[in-house]
Amino acid sequence: MTNMVALITGANKGIGFATARQLGGLGMTVLVGARDAERGRAAQQELRDGGVDAVFVPLDVTDAGSVAAAAKLVEAEYGRLDVLVNNAGIVLADGARGLPSETTVATLRRLYETNVFGVVTVTNALLPLLRRAPAARIVNVSSEVGSIAVMTDPNGALFELTSVPYPSSKAALNMLTAMYAKELRDTPIKVNAANPGYCATDLNGNGGFRTAEQGAEVSVRLATLPADGPSGLLWGFQMDAGGGYGVLPW
Repeated sequence: MTNMVALITGANKGIGFATARQLGGLGMTVLVGARDAERGRAAQQELRDGGVDAVFVPLDVTDAGSVAAAAKLVEAEYGRLDVLVNNAGIVLADGARGLPSETTVATLRRLYETNVFGVVTVTNALLPLLRRAPAARIVNVSSEVGSIAVMTDPNGALFELTSVPYPSSKAALNMLTAMYAKELRDTPIKVNAANPGYCATDLNGNGGFRTAEQGAEVSVRLATLPADGPSGLLWGFQMDAGGGYGVLPW
């Protein structure tokens, strides 16, 4: 993995930080994308103290100017990008349960700006640099709650979850993943969605039953797929399959 360059959005904490540490441990130069400069530099230093070649990159996925500046920085310093992990994400809901009847358009717009539109903005800005790599990998950090099949299975663990904003944003992200994979199917670039499972992070008040490091394993696996690896899949932790990894239904 030596000399490969990976950019992770939202890499200053949680699964993003753990992903940066694991990819850095494989010898990659890790670009720590973060919108908060203080937190981004702190993450950079902690990674460097652990032996990782880490560089903080100012990046707000909801700001087209910030994304363009990040792309220019990557081009100027490295000339290409081997791995893009679209990890940045937020959770919002209206009411106690985020029911469809309680959901506001304002909440949807705010959440989609990061979880969906931000992914398109970042991916499109960096795609020319990904094309310059020998065999780039794009990983979109999604969730099993974005799987319509999983969410509508009456025998599944998530059937009682009725929140709209976050699950629908991940369903949209899953479709983006499938379409980018189709567009790039005749190239060496592979595009997949990662399901890290319910991890204890700031996103859920640290209430998850998996660690951020365990969740990051999924993104790292997809970021390092071999040439004969799959593209266009939702892959990762399977809650109803004894905790193993595998392909999840869209």
